[in-house]
Amino acid sequence: MYLAFDKSDAVKQQKAFTFTFWKKIHAMPHKKFILTKAAAALKLQRLALEVAEQLNDNTTELIIIGIKNSGITIAEKIAMLLKEHIQQPIHVIAVTLNKANPNEVTLSESINFDHKNILICDDVSNSGKTLLYALKPLLHFHPKSIQTLVLVERMHKQFPINPDYVGLSLATTLQENIIVEIDNNEVVGAYIE
Repeated sequence: MYLAFDKSDAVKQQKAFTFTFWKKIHAMPHKKFILTKAAAALKLQRLALEVAEQLNDNTTELIIIGIKNSGITIAEKIAMLLKEHIQQPIHVIAVTLNKANPNEVTLSESINFDHKNILICDDVSNSGKTLLYALKPLLHFHPKSIQTLVLVERMHKQFPINPDYVGLSLATTLQENIIVEIDNNEVVGAYIE
């Protein structure tokens, strides 16, 4: 028994598949990447080394506060990288706030921040508003130090907050947004939208 195979049908199907494939590719929004996964990993490593250098002779506990959602991933990565370089205890917690209307700011744990080193982490600093409001729960305490770290800093400051540690500083228009992509608790890149 022989099966009849018409080459013209196969060619038509291949052309239809190719057309559909390229149509989908061209319909996808193209991302203007500013950081690849590898570049982001190098930036995080450098940031951790800068923090370790600053805390070198310090034995006080370090509390790293990550701003949900992406900031907590940055905080956890920095903590993991810091453990290779410093001996003091490191504790990571999360702060949750509505970035558009930050009336309520909550921490994932109740901690006494007196006489502790605090590092607040976020993915992107835009106006400084989020970092400013992330300080709110700390106002009732007397920490030894408070510093801020961001993977990407934009130049649109409206609040008196300048990050102490910056992975990449970038001038953008007000209409552009910077998105840090997180997948499986890994920074996979950052792009301008």
